[in-house]
Amino acid sequence: MGWVKPGPGAANKAAPVYPAPPLDPSEADQYEYKGVPDMIYPLWEFSQLVDISVYITEHPGGLNLADPAIIQQNRVFHTENYKMDDTSEDRGVSTTVKFSDHVQHNGTLWAVIYVHKHGITDHDASNSFAQYKLLTRFMPKKKIAKVKKLLGGNKEEEVEEEVESEPHTEGPTVATYWHPNVTINIVGNTGPQQYPSMHPAMRQHYSLERNGARDQHGKNSWFYPVVFVNDFWLLKEHMMPINETVKTQDLHINVYNIPNWKYNIYASMDQAFKVQAQQNNAQGAELEEVKRILIDTNIYLLSTTIIVSLLHTVFEMLAFKSDISHFRNKKDNVGVSFRTILGNVIMQLIIFLYLIDNSDGTSWMILFGQGTGILIEAWKITTVVNVRVREAPGTLLGYKISFEDKHKLSETEEKTKEYDEIAFKYLMIVAVPLLLAYAGYSLVYEEHKSWYSFIITTLVGSVYAYGFLMMVPSLYINYRLRSVAHMPRKTMMYKFLNTFVDDLFAFTIKMPTLHRIATLRDDVIFFIYLYQLWSYRVDYSRVNEFGQGGDGEEDEKKETKAIEEKDENTKTEVEEEKETKAESSKEGVKQRKKKSG
Repeated sequence: MGWVKPGPGAANKAAPVYPAPPLDPSEADQYEYKGVPDMIYPLWEFSQLVDISVYITEHPGGLNLADPAIIQQNRVFHTENYKMDDTSEDRGVSTTVKFSDHVQHNGTLWAVIYVHKHGITDHDASNSFAQYKLLTRFMPKKKIAKVKKLLGGNKEEEVEEEVESEPHTEGPTVATYWHPNVTINIVGNTGPQQYPSMHPAMRQHYSLERNGARDQHGKNSWFYPVVFVNDFWLLKEHMMPINETVKTQDLHINVYNIPNWKYNIYASMDQAFKVQAQQNNAQGAELEEVKRILIDTNIYLLSTTIIVSLLHTVFEMLAFKSDISHFRNKKDNVGVSFRTILGNVIMQLIIFLYLIDNSDGTSWMILFGQGTGILIEAWKITTVVNVRVREAPGTLLGYKISFEDKHKLSETEEKTKEYDEIAFKYLMIVAVPLLLAYAGYSLVYEEHKSWYSFIITTLVGSVYAYGFLMMVPSLYINYRLRSVAHMPRKTMMYKFLNTFVDDLFAFTIKMPTLHRIATLRDDVIFFIYLYQLWSYRVDYSRVNEFGQGGDGEEDEKKETKAIEEKDENTKTEVEEEKETKAESSKEGVKQRKKKSG
């Protein structure tokens, strides 16, 4: 045992005896007290059995644990003979917490986690310690979109909403929130630590001997077992507001052991997430999304999703690249549905506006891909037709946007245009009544934030439900031409591979429900295209009937080179044949001369 020099906070009684740290004989006569110890050592043996209690109080500093009435009133959890060195230990309780009027009006509520050696009832510093955790959290109020029926709404309800709504204030309004889960981790044997050089994320959870005791050198101290209240897996979407109407809430306490390496990961990541959210001046929505995926997703599905997420990015970039390359090198409009391209621009713009309108439930990955797709589809229009602004007397603006053919259309291009018009004629006959019916139903029976939100939601609902019909004209043109040679094969394959990636995303990435359902509709078009690819098989090693190489520009060069080589071979054969005929002719002349002579 080692001699202990009490610190400034030590009581005026005989100091308890602590385990002696390793001594350095050269410093045996140095007794200078250091406020921040150099080294800290475990105060208790790691095999020590402990009792753990959790108390709920509004004033943690005034909690008198010597009063049985206080213990009975405030204690919500108690367990004995807890083994800190047993990884199978897992104890918990579910209870209900009543809120006082003070807590309902932005008051604080604390959890006091009291740990002491088993069988010892005194509160000596060497036998017990307490850890404090604030259970009520103050955060900006969640944005709740006010919705109403645009037709047939109750005027009295609207007036009541306006009266109850809070006055406009600058900046976010702070409210008190409650999370029902409290996870208490007892960290495994950490061993001696160099206290000043510890990472702040880990050091903040170490509790030093509360009297400030030091060893005989005056520079080393002790620490209690590390009790880590793990908030890493708590999501903001699971937090519930506390107000005048909330009298009680559930509380689930779970206590178990974790190894030191896992504690280091949790503590450092939790601290990093908080700093990142503060630096970005945001509530950490993307970081919350990462944690939500880790919690809610099956480990095998999650592993697969991580892999296909990378593939999604690769396929999307390859599809964009191939699509641009195809339309840049295309020399005619055979098989191209201009109305489909124009429709895609409009539909993707509607979807983009809808995602922005519901931006609280949309990942930035979805927004980025959607925005890039709009730009490429708009560019494709300029490759098919000339976009001109012409005067239009008598119209509201006096001008109109005109789409003009780039050149005189060939017979096959005329057929493509004709089939495109036929397909869209029947498409509009089906789509317009469905759109009007859906709009009428939504207007009467559903609630919306505003007329703008109603229009966007109705249009995007129609796009999601019937948007796959926009690919029907292209499939119809393929059917009438009995060919798929004009289709950008690589682009289509990349896009359709992405549809299956999107199917996996639909179960993991947070997005609006309509957008999640829509990821499945493209699969139908994919299988129809596969059938046409099989039915109208094309020899991609030759130039097709539209003057295109099926495998792209490089294949066209190879085909041209092959034709040139063939022409040279043919030319050589013709010359050799002429020489043979000439020699035969000369030989015949000589023989005739001999006969005549």
